[in-house]
Amino acid sequence: MASIKRSLFLLVALLLAAGPALAEDGRGEELFELCVQCHGPQAGGNPVLLAPPIAGLSDWYIKEQLTKYRAGIRGIHPDDHAGLRMYPMSLYLDDDADLEAVADYVSSLPPMPPGPTLEGGDPVRGKTLYAPCTACHGAQAEGLQALGGPNLRVSADWYMLRQLEHFKGGIRGADPRDVTGMRMRPMSMTLVDEQAMKDVISYILTLQQ
Repeated sequence: MASIKRSLFLLVALLLAAGPALAEDGRGEELFELCVQCHGPQAGGNPVLLAPPIAGLSDWYIKEQLTKYRAGIRGIHPDDHAGLRMYPMSLYLDDDADLEAVADYVSSLPPMPPGPTLEGGDPVRGKTLYAPCTACHGAQAEGLQALGGPNLRVSADWYMLRQLEHFKGGIRGADPRDVTGMRMRPMSMTLVDEQAMKDVISYILTLQQ
């Protein structure tokens, strides 16, 4: 763990050193250049790097997650390998203005929902399992800001599976400061096994079409 922390602080130092080079005009797009290495130039994601597609996510949700990363509410669990990369990246955002700028830019990009990668899901059974999810994510998985539920129609199936696993395992949503995460964690527990998770995800994919 000590070596991980040293690596994180080194990365933060390198990122901070690059700060003056960023122009004020087009700040969000300039800041996003650091995100391209994992999320891609159009924010379509890269499963090899565990980077999800984020293009088209609501600006409020992106801001919320970046705020959690910056505060260490998310991304510091030793088993959250992608989060351990995101945490130092979020610290590069010097203030709320930078955070809002990059969030606004990413949300303005056209959604790029990837095709299915998981096999064995049953969307018919998944529709029934999804019923409780509508309270926060909406009937069409469009997301509901009032309850902190993100739009799932722009997400990747592999990423949704990983996040459900993280919620169930306490890797995400166990910090008492994470209000929406703590709400999501018990919901993830209703999906008793991997098959149930794949079923509900396969149904969500039908809503992306």
